[in-house]
Amino acid sequence: MFLLQVDTLTPITDTAAAAMQVVQPGQELRFIDLLFKGGWVMIPLTLLAFMGLVIFVERYLTIRKASKYESNLMAQVKQSVIAGKLDTAVAICRNSNTPLGRMLQKGLLRIGRPIKDIEGAIENVGKLEVSKLEKNISILGIIAGIAPMLGFVGTIIGVIAIFHEVSIKGIIEIGTISGGLYTKMITSATGLIIGIVAYVLYHILNIMVDRIILKMETDVIEFIDLLEEPGK
Repeated sequence: MFLLQVDTLTPITDTAAAAMQVVQPGQELRFIDLLFKGGWVMIPLTLLAFMGLVIFVERYLTIRKASKYESNLMAQVKQSVIAGKLDTAVAICRNSNTPLGRMLQKGLLRIGRPIKDIEGAIENVGKLEVSKLEKNISILGIIAGIAPMLGFVGTIIGVIAIFHEVSIKGIIEIGTISGGLYTKMITSATGLIIGIVAYVLYHILNIMVDRIILKMETDVIEFIDLLEEPGK
């Protein structure tokens, strides 16, 4: 009787264990686990993602700060120049601490010289200010190009791992190729996602810089026109 009971319980136990084996992997599969299955290629991809995020945040805050006080700056400078208060206009530009303020300040300090000299001085300062705004933005463009290629490297490594396992075992099974497929798909997807995000962030910063440049050029033209008016 005891042997019969054992034989009866054995299929039930085996069925329960099989069910636990089927359910358990699905329950334990997490996003972080998928990333770890990507292999060593995920390390440089993670570094690229972190670097791109840091650069974007730093540049975004810098560009926003550069354009924060430019809306009323030109009106205040124009009012001071018309009133003949050049020292006040210079102080306003200095206190603004913006690219446009530094450009106008250089032009105000050159008043009395030929207009061409004033334009040249403002243009030189403008080039320096634009280069400061665009600092490190190009790195985002590099990340946008490198990340997908690193993902492709992971794809190649995954394919090599698959053929290596098949050559050792001599048979093609899901268990044999699953590890390589994980590496192949995860690295490719991660590289593409990082590349797309970096590409978008790169163009967002460039658009912001272009808007500031356009505003600076417009205000500088207005400033030069003001100096060319009779009596100035």
